[in-house]
Amino acid sequence: MSAELLTVTQLNEYLRLMMDSNPFLANIAVRGEISNFTNHYKTGHFYFSLKDETGTLRAVMFRSAAQYVTFRPENGMKVILTGRVSVFPRDGQYQIYVNAMQPDGVGALYIAYEQLRRRLEAEGLFDATRKRPIPSVPATVGLVTSPTGAAVQDMIDILGRRFPLARVILYPALVQGQDAAPSLTAGLRFFAEHLPVDVIIVGRGGGSAEDLWAFNDETLVRAVAASPIPVISAVGHETDVTLCDLAADLRAPTPSAAAELAVPDQKELRAALHTRAALLERTLTARLETARAQLAALAAKRTLQSPRYYLDDRQMALTHLSGRLEKAAELSSLQARSRFQALCGKMESLSPLAVLSRGYAAVFHQDQHAITGVRDLTAGEEISVRFSDGVAKALVTDLRESEQ
Repeated sequence: MSAELLTVTQLNEYLRLMMDSNPFLANIAVRGEISNFTNHYKTGHFYFSLKDETGTLRAVMFRSAAQYVTFRPENGMKVILTGRVSVFPRDGQYQIYVNAMQPDGVGALYIAYEQLRRRLEAEGLFDATRKRPIPSVPATVGLVTSPTGAAVQDMIDILGRRFPLARVILYPALVQGQDAAPSLTAGLRFFAEHLPVDVIIVGRGGGSAEDLWAFNDETLVRAVAASPIPVISAVGHETDVTLCDLAADLRAPTPSAAAELAVPDQKELRAALHTRAALLERTLTARLETARAQLAALAAKRTLQSPRYYLDDRQMALTHLSGRLEKAAELSSLQARSRFQALCGKMESLSPLAVLSRGYAAVFHQDQHAITGVRDLTAGEEISVRFSDGVAKALVTDLRESEQ
């Protein structure tokens, strides 16, 4: 029986049809480690391989599915892929077409983390505006961490080396497991309510996501945000970010870095003090030299060498001021006299007597009320006529009104 002759493309298409018709391969979940990861930024597709101890599987996740991945895939990350297995006819290699991706072992934890993070962020718990500055020179530092392990020893060593004047108080707490979050929360409350310190460092060394999960506990995160004492969060390594890190006043990448951020370096402080002292000394020396020069200049004045010179100078000044005062008084008197004469001239020009001197007269009733017109008179009435040089009595014999 002769073999069926096929082209390469026909064989690849046949294998693709076989795989696509297999219900087992149509929806399958595969666990493995990401390698050769490429994020094709122009298209948004993910290309990578999934491997375990002995095998490798090519994988592709198109943009339509990749846009819903809530974390950033990286080489070495263990994940669980869900999708279908098929053959790409052009290359003749089978691969998994990924519909969904989640971290292996922390998928449920990761979802819970994201949901809680969004909720607390919406409440403003992570806002930068509510974060407080760390004291520059704390007198006491509180540690809320495990009493055993390298992390706490590193922090104590660094704090003692950088600033030995600071008192370090350790609250021994659980940092892993079911009881870790309540234990850490109790440590924060202990320092807030019973033994106030200037700054608190809460954290632990590195570990897996499950090991660090206590630092994502909602009660602990809220306690960190509500602490009346500034809190530095130092959980795991630099790449580990917990909700405590987001809620704390300052996030340190590692516990050792937290110790460095909590206290100043005594060497730098000494250098700064020496610089300030030298500057103060130079400033005081300059001021002293200036004062000495001013004193010498004053001492050289002849008025200080003999009271007579001082009295002579004051006498000259008094004579000068007296002369200025007399001139000012004389000028003021002239100006006042001129204004008075001007007012007198105005008053004289407006005086009724001045009008009478020009040939006019003023007519009055016997009761001294002025008569302003013919209508104010009656025939036979006796009136007074005032001239500029005297008064005449008259009798009204006839009344005629003007034709106008």
